[in-house]
Amino acid sequence: MRARYGVPLTLTAVGAAGLAYAAGFEVRSFRLRRVTVPVLPRGMRPLRLLQVSDVHMVGGQRKKQRWLRSLAGLRPDFVINTGDNLSDPDAVPETLDALGPLMELPGAYVFGSNDYYGPKLRNPARYLLERAQGRHGLNGNAPAVGVVHNPWEDLRDAFDAAGWVGLSNTRGRLKLDGFEIALTGLDDPHIKRDRYAQVAGGPESGADLSLAVVHAPYLRSLDAFTADGYPLILAGHTHGGQLCIPFYGALVTNCDLDTDRVKGLSTHTVAGRTSYLHVSAGCGTNRYTPVRFACPPEATLLTLTARD
Repeated sequence: MRARYGVPLTLTAVGAAGLAYAAGFEVRSFRLRRVTVPVLPRGMRPLRLLQVSDVHMVGGQRKKQRWLRSLAGLRPDFVINTGDNLSDPDAVPETLDALGPLMELPGAYVFGSNDYYGPKLRNPARYLLERAQGRHGLNGNAPAVGVVHNPWEDLRDAFDAAGWVGLSNTRGRLKLDGFEIALTGLDDPHIKRDRYAQVAGGPESGADLSLAVVHAPYLRSLDAFTADGYPLILAGHTHGGQLCIPFYGALVTNCDLDTDRVKGLSTHTVAGRTSYLHVSAGCGTNRYTPVRFACPPEATLLTLTARD
């Protein structure tokens, strides 16, 4: 009896314990990542940028809402929201309530696919299969059919009314205590809404710093931004892999970015040029897969400093 059933029962118990931890604790264990990026002109004082991504708000997520509201206490110079705020079409009021204190600060945003469309229940193993086959999002897959349309216009109108700059396939600027930050953004490449030709041309003259912003870090977008000379690219979407293996890392990125750069600060090089890339692991999950393992939910405070 022991020899025949002991190991399977042990594995089952370990798996159940891991699932309980992933769904009951880690998914609500919010963290703040802090990184320093030397991208400012010499002599310019440091700027603190708070990146919030992949909130995936579902009604009733009180702890997440309280944590998001608390981030305003960091008093960053400006906020960048890299999309996927919703995972429930009825959660716009709660999303805006949670982000309200941050919306009192200068900021900018792009949208992700889950701002436009509600998630669908799918087998998590499909992410591994799609990675093996080189298929991600609508990039090689059939268009989504029968999806729920989220009220993203309400989200956009509230962000705009707060003074946040929308960056979906367009450019914008933020003025911060005598400094000007030029921003170039793309709509979500994961659902083929990116139109780089509309924003091509590289950093703007006259700005103290130019940043690139996109939800999903697909290589075509990173290549274009880097080739054009942007010093820093901000993205989200990957959830840091969401279900990771301790001491190994992520298995998937849900795009064509490699797993070594699934979250945090790294670099991207193309045509002899190099940009810093920061990918946020985000602070939420798809409502149908409310688990995280070895990948806590997060926001990031980036301290931008002068270049060497």
